Amino acid sequence: MSISNAPNQSISKSTALPQILALAPPCSCKDCSHGCTIGSGFLAEGDKEKLATFLGISVQRLESEYLEEAFLFNKKVWRPKILRTGKPYGKCVFYENGCKVHDAKPLQCKVAMGCKPYGEELQLWFMLNHLIDTKDPESVRQYAQYLKAGGKTLPGGKLEELVPDKKRLQEILSYGRLR
Repeated sequence: MSISNAPNQSISKSTALPQILALAPPCSCKDCSHGCTIGSGFLAEGDKEKLATFLGISVQRLESEYLEEAFLFNKKVWRPKILRTGKPYGKCVFYENGCKVHDAKPLQCKVAMGCKPYGEELQLWFMLNHLIDTKDPESVRQYAQYLKAGGKTLPGGKLEELVPDKKRLQEILSYGRLR
């Protein structure tokens, strides 16, 4: 199931990062801060190093003091710790009257957190480009389950588009089924 976008604007899996960033203009983090108070964004490649440099600490210290691991689509990913107070959600460790790492915040926070226009499409773009690993059969199977459960996608995000080799896709999706 794909989603439609606002008139005159189309976001797909292949939309280039500069265009994505243009669709997600930087906010002051005081504009809404909603996303920062109920969670945090996942880090893309290079985000850990950028955050560590900004904070003047090592990547190892960043991981141990400020980040937590998660697994999405069979991929280990990092995100800023969530300060939970007896709830499954909470504010980002870097949020205190605004984003303390605004100039170095993770890509998902830049493009897909909070009250940005095209928010759902930007979240899906991030998922397709930074969370799903089309070379990992289990990642593809988990994404197939997400779609089967009614999850949305963008143009370029159909299984047949992510794994164009029909035989390989069939093998991936039939793994573990009783014959």
